Amino acid sequence: MTIHDAPLSGVQIIDLDVYADDRGDFRELWNADRYCEHGLDVSFVQDNLSRSSEGVLRGLHFQNPHPQGKLITVLRGEVYDVVVDVRPESDTFGEWYGTTLSADGGRQLYVPEGFAHGFVVTRGPALFHYKCTDVYVPDADRSIRWNDPALAIDWPVRDPILSDKDADAPVLDDLPADALEFPAPAE
Repeated sequence: MTIHDAPLSGVQIIDLDVYADDRGDFRELWNADRYCEHGLDVSFVQDNLSRSSEGVLRGLHFQNPHPQGKLITVLRGEVYDVVVDVRPESDTFGEWYGTTLSADGGRQLYVPEGFAHGFVVTRGPALFHYKCTDVYVPDADRSIRWNDPALAIDWPVRDPILSDKDADAPVLDDLPADALEFPAPAE
């Protein structure tokens, strides 16, 4: 396994070791000791799995309070995955990073706390698995509009399939100030 830093501080790209032969392939998706050896020392408390049709866009979501770090793996299909830095004190506040994740690719993405996250299915259906560092808290659920002009995310779709929640989400500048007041990290 190789872990690379993405352009946004704390976001990491994990290229898994994939062992393939004529029967198929094998890859290890999580091993706390091995990931810790590579600098990813986090504890996960919840796993989620979503299934989405081609063209579905989910996001941009984050949770505050109770921010979540997420380790993302695509188990079927392909997605274009996007993270947005929503930490006001960060030098990259409001900047985004996108990458393609697929079941065939052997790549994961780690999104730390303080980032909004979304994806669009570019080859579906897609099974999208993510491990979370905190549980889902409905009252802490936040969203940013996927096509916020100030973010200028270069999505590979023009007319995605959206939930009402995602279609009606506010732009980043319209979020209440307390939505972006993240708790100090535990020491």
